[in-house]
This record gives sequence, C-alpha cells and structure tokens, in this order.
Amino acid sequence: MTLLNPSSKRVLSATLLITLTLSLAACKNDTASSSTATDTTTSDSPSSVEPTGVLVIQESADIPTLDPGTTYDTASGQVVENLYETLVTYKGNSLSELGPLLATEWQEESGGTGYRFTLRDGVKFHTGNPFECKDAEYTFRRNLVTNTSDSGNWFISESLLGTQSNANDDQGVTWEKITDAVKCDGQTLVFKLPKADPAFLAKLAYIGQGIVDSAHAIEIGEWDGTEATWKAAVGKDITGSPLSQDPSGTGAYKLLNKTATAVTATAFPDYWGEQPSIKDVILQKIPEQAARLQAFEKGDADIIETGGRSIIEAQLTDKPGIAILDDLPSTSAFGISMNQKISGKTAIGSGKLDGQGIPANFFSDADVRRGFVAAFNTPQYIEDVQKGKGKPLNFLLPETFPGYDASIEAASYDIDAATEYFKTAWDGQVWDKGFTVNVSYRAGSATAQTGMEILKKNIETINPKFRVNIVAKEWSQIIKGSNQGSEAMVMTGWAPDYADADNFVYTFYNSEGYYNPRINAKDEQIDTWINEARSITDTEKRNVLYADIAKRAIDQAWYINMPNEPGVLAYRDNLKGISLDTFNPMLSFATGTYWKNLSKS
Repeated sequence: MTLLNPSSKRVLSATLLITLTLSLAACKNDTASSSTATDTTTSDSPSSVEPTGVLVIQESADIPTLDPGTTYDTASGQVVENLYETLVTYKGNSLSELGPLLATEWQEESGGTGYRFTLRDGVKFHTGNPFECKDAEYTFRRNLVTNTSDSGNWFISESLLGTQSNANDDQGVTWEKITDAVKCDGQTLVFKLPKADPAFLAKLAYIGQGIVDSAHAIEIGEWDGTEATWKAAVGKDITGSPLSQDPSGTGAYKLLNKTATAVTATAFPDYWGEQPSIKDVILQKIPEQAARLQAFEKGDADIIETGGRSIIEAQLTDKPGIAILDDLPSTSAFGISMNQKISGKTAIGSGKLDGQGIPANFFSDADVRRGFVAAFNTPQYIEDVQKGKGKPLNFLLPETFPGYDASIEAASYDIDAATEYFKTAWDGQVWDKGFTVNVSYRAGSATAQTGMEILKKNIETINPKFRVNIVAKEWSQIIKGSNQGSEAMVMTGWAPDYADADNFVYTFYNSEGYYNPRINAKDEQIDTWINEARSITDTEKRNVLYADIAKRAIDQAWYINMPNEPGVLAYRDNLKGISLDTFNPMLSFATGTYWKNLSKS
C-alpha cells in the first residue's frame, strides 16, 4: 500500500479502476473464455539519431533502492521505471487502457484465472544478456518468495497465491504453489490464478514487477531461483541488494552511478525501441527548497520538487523560461477518519460524556459521525487550502478513475443538519452534556492544520459545550497512534499501488482493509459488495457495486472526505514532451511520462 500524509502531494503509481482486462486495446474472442491484447507498436527499430544533452532533476528525497523487487516509494520508482520495464504499460494519459511493453500480446483464459503472455523478441538487458521467458519467470517467483512488508509484492501475491503474506507468515505458501503460479511454456509466460482478479493486468504495470536480468542477478549474489534455496530467501530485505547496487534492466536508460547525493543514468545504446533524445539524466538530492528554486530559475535544473501549488503560484508563475502545467489528474484520496473504539486516554480526556471528554466509543454513534461530516466546510477548504482548485468527493476514490460515479451527490456542508445530528446523537446526551475531543494533525503541515481548524471552528460554533482540541504531532507518532488505535481523528490518505478501484475501496472501506481495523468500522453489506467487486471482471457490474458502496459509505460517514486537488507542475520551457495529453499519473512521478519520451530544445 501507499500511505500518504496530508502534505504529500505525490503522484504515485504505483496506484484503481475497472477491469482493465476488458477495457484494453484488445480483441475479445467471443467463441471462447478468453481475451487477447496485441502489440500496436509501429516500430521496434532503434532510432539512428544519437541522444544529446542532460536532464537535471532536483529533489529533497534520497533513493532508497534500485531493486524493482522492493521498490515501493516514489523516489526509487521514478528511477527504476526508466531502468527496467514491465510486461505491460499505460497507453498515453489513459488510466484504463494498457498496451504492450515487454509482452507483445496476451490472452486471458478460463474466466480470468489464466493468462498467457507472448514476449518481445530482440530485447537486451543492460549487460547484453538477451531477454527471455526465464527472466520473467525468475522475476515473479523472486517477488513471491521475498515479498516483504516494505514492497508492493503483497498484491501480486494475493493475485497469484491467494494470500498477501509470504511463506514465513502463511504456511500455505509452498514452492509448488509458487512454481505453478508462474512458469514458462517455451518462450510464453503463463500465469495461473486461484481465482479471477479484475485488477491483475493493472498490477503487472506496476514497476515493482519490472523484469530483471536473471543471469546477472544470480551471478552477483541474488537468490539462485531454485527450490533448494527458496526458503532462505523468504521475506529477505533486498533494499540494499546486489541488484540495487548493480541493476540490469531492459529500459531505455542504464545506471552510470549512484551516490548519497545523486543518481546518474545514460541512454542505453542497445535499447530495443527508439533511442531517447536526451543522453544523460541526473537526479540530485538538494534538501534546501530555496537552493532548488534558485537553480530552477537560473536554468541549472529542468524539474524540481517545488513545494506545491502555493510556491508555484507565489514564486514561479510568469517567470521567464518556466512553464506551468495545471489541472493535472489527481490520483490520491484524503480523509479525516473517526475511530469508533479509541484506546488509551490521550484523545478522550475524562472518558465520559461530561463536557470534559468523550467515551472511547463516541464515534460508534453514526449521528456523531454525520454531525462532524456536515460541519466540515469543504468549499472553504477548497478556497483557503487549494486556491479554489478542486471539488468535493463523494467517495474516497479519485474521480479520475473509472468506478467513481460523479452523479452521486457528495456530503455537503450544512450546519443546520449537523446541529440536528448532534441533538439526536447518544439519545440527546451529546447535545445536553457536550464533549471535548483531541484530534491530531501532522506538525508542519499547513494543509492538515487548516483543515482541522475549519472543523474546530464550525463544531464549536454549533454548541458552546462542544470542544475540539487540535494537537500537532510528528507523522511517525500519528502512524504509530493510528496503528495502536489511540488516535480519535486524523487526516491521512492513500495513493494507488495499481490502477484499479479496489486498491482504494478495499483499503478504506473493507473491514479487513488497511484503515477499517484501525478505526474499528465494519459494515457487512459494504464488505459483501467489495468482495464481489474484487472477484468479477464485468466492468459494468463492478461500477454498479462501487456506486452502491459509495452511497452507503456516505450514510455510514466513516470519513470526512477531503476534496480532490488537481496537480500542478513547473518545468523549464525548453523541456518538450510534457502535456495534458501525455501526462499519466501512474507513470513518472515528476513528468507523467518516461524519460525516453522527453526532449530538450
């Protein structure tokens, strides 16, 4: 999963939608239980034009790993996705269409429980080794074997083995199951799933499934891919692996050097596709925002971590040599959660409805939750925090993703309605006795602080007996407290691991998802609908289910939904290949496209 703090406006892949199986640029076989996608690439011949120039990117984060098998953060992913390639990738700016990359075509079989991938010929790894089926087989088996909590392999394991856990945590994971799940039939890669997974193809587009050079990996000391040694590799931390230090992929760029402060890559001359226009790419770690902005304005950096919309609008708009691309699709969802069974005493004060605190199960009354939702002034938040950009969400699913039904009316700001909810809550005791609740926000996050201050003001306006104390905490403290169940209300969010609605809906609304166990929320009907939606491949049926879930979730009021916020990107205007038509939020975290598709004038 990808947990976001309220200030983290990262566009991640990582990251929703409908069954891509049926919405690809694919042919459907109406006479058999299969679907087929084929290669539409016009040319596999490398361009004769020599790449030139340097792309300079400056950010504050370091690069934890270059091993795709454990890549699960944006900083690492933006490099790994250019050194390695997956079987499939997103087409243009679409979030619902996949096209060929290292696979040229594929067939769905047996009602979605089997897939056969025809692999591209004439592809070389950076070592010069040829890309073959054995490399893809090794990659997926390695991911299933290692599968640590620091990687995204839990969701490919769930598809192929029926569990998110590795063999150390789930004794049902065996070598036989792993080898049955993925194997080569000649040069055709075959997957066998225990049940249909409508998100399976989207999961294959995640860079964590980038195909590694198996011969090179084994030679430099990685797992040797055999039954004799697999148990010793289960759950192994591969963040600083030999492959992270010496990567070999099929991507358009290969690693030149990695230090604590910079990563340098250069165009791979034997790349199977068209040669990139830009020869070298340098990612520099520059912690100081002022230094990044200065380099950017001088033209010493082409792309930088700016600090967000407020900085761009205040310091970069209308500056010579700088272009601004606004209204980029949002692929994250943020909300303020309400914990229905709070542990500990920090957040609940007296622990009673006496005006000095709240009972631990204060938010178990739906009218309390509905009152808080109705008291949040979303239009004010959009204006004050997002500079007028964005609109309310009816569901914690980005509106850019299929599965989001924009016709459903979002919960609205309504003080009169909030008042009536609070008068009804706890058989009138909330209104008569009042309450004091302590809520948390991430220290230093102006976004989260403003949101909580809006909520505090409106709640306390309703009844002088109502008190909301907002407390600034370190993000690590909030995560720890949320995991322990000691936080009453926090603002947090999610960015997609893969392009299917299930990655959000299961995460936020299923009783076994990421958040519900932490806020002690459960609804049998919602669970039933979610489990049905994640087991069928019929797009229309899934969308109907998601609409039903959204409507019921509004009534359950487990979260105060933050509005969506379109992204904004600043870049040097001599950098070409960046536009709304090419920007895909599931790809590069800086430019929305691979480095190979950029050029400089």
